[in-house]
Amino acid sequence: MAISSINNFVFQVRRCQPELVAPSKPTPHEFKQLSDVDDQEGFRFQVPLIYFYRHNPNMEGKDPVKVIKKALAETLVFYYPFAGKLREGPGRKLFVECTGEGVLFIEADADVTLQEFGDALQPPFTCLDDVLYNVPNSDEIVNCPLLLIQVTRLKCGSFIFALRLNHTMTDAFGFLSFMTALAEIAQGASTPSIFPVWQRALLNARDPPRVTCIHREYDQLPYSENTIIPLSEMTHRSIFFGPTEISTLRKILPAHLCHCSTFDLITACLWRTRTIALQANPDDEMRLLCIVNLRSKIINLPSGYYGNAIVFPTAIATADKLSQNPLGYAVELIKKAKAEVSEEYIKSVADLMVIKGRPNITAVRSYAVSDVRRAGFDEVDLGWGKAIYAGPAKGGVATVPGLTSFYVPFNNRKGEEGTVVPFCLPAPAMDRFVAELDALFTTQPLVEVANYHNPSFIPSTL
Repeated sequence: MAISSINNFVFQVRRCQPELVAPSKPTPHEFKQLSDVDDQEGFRFQVPLIYFYRHNPNMEGKDPVKVIKKALAETLVFYYPFAGKLREGPGRKLFVECTGEGVLFIEADADVTLQEFGDALQPPFTCLDDVLYNVPNSDEIVNCPLLLIQVTRLKCGSFIFALRLNHTMTDAFGFLSFMTALAEIAQGASTPSIFPVWQRALLNARDPPRVTCIHREYDQLPYSENTIIPLSEMTHRSIFFGPTEISTLRKILPAHLCHCSTFDLITACLWRTRTIALQANPDDEMRLLCIVNLRSKIINLPSGYYGNAIVFPTAIATADKLSQNPLGYAVELIKKAKAEVSEEYIKSVADLMVIKGRPNITAVRSYAVSDVRRAGFDEVDLGWGKAIYAGPAKGGVATVPGLTSFYVPFNNRKGEEGTVVPFCLPAPAMDRFVAELDALFTTQPLVEVANYHNPSFIPSTL
């Protein structure tokens, strides 16, 4: 079990003045509403993503900044809403004014080589502020550019492509369509292979709206010092789940669960161990929000649809039951929560947004997980080959602020394929969390007994 902190090292970045890159051709000046799923409070934040690209001798003489800037201007002809700004109307309804102003772009150089970042690039990246400059007054949700991009050349010929995205516009899978189009055009295509589709009304509330499902993820609970962890107190680590760790976890599940998905397995392990580490009161309700992608599996959205198409089915258990029962208890709860997602569930979420004023997802004793292993970030080839790391720049930035983990595909130093999970907790809780995981993966596991309702049953491995 590899639980890593990120080594700090110092390097200098020289940045040019930020500029706006507008579409290369005139685009319509119009107003486009976001969907009732898009503009909920839980998406009103900025998401940082980062791509690392190696030097490619075949691209000698080509400047990644110029190539990307030119391709960006051409891509915005098709994705022109990104060149506008969000406005807020009655009922907190968000819409895009397609102004054609453009997206913020920064050209930069750093006196560092890719090798100096180490052979295991993984979030969180402590250099993020250097390779993605927060332009003053640019990070509000409304009346600001919708994309911020910085391309930083490294002295070895490699480069870093970092960006910040307004989440109300799109989710990970939707934004990949934009990045794919950018990559295709950077390599010489005149148009994207798949054209973007707006059609946000497909995920709007019904008329009249009616909430027909239970949505515990939107429970409005009172905040207190004991229920919300300040971001300033968080310690960050990355956790690697490779073949050995997955095999160990499967061995301690009862027979009827041993073939569960790796998502369910990792999520159950993290949720249960996190709860133990936090030392919550036994009767406190702990929430696990599973971020579920709706595309194709549940509803048929058009190819090219790039709006938010995710929901947050929630598993709930008291801290006592979650901590004292074996791992299979958490797996069962997670599987049940995910199974509740249906077309009716999605419509009910959109209706709830309209009826209840677009509420936020509760952050009280909540932990959210987002699996972006199949989002395809690492497939984006801007001409220099595939990125050696591509995806979220840090954990704790989404949906439940400070309390969200992303599952990212990763090869460790041994060449093993697995999943890396950025994770954050207060320092004392992180120490307990690491100790719990160490005990789990260094002790010979026992096969779990499916005795989930006996709170005194604790397998010796946990």
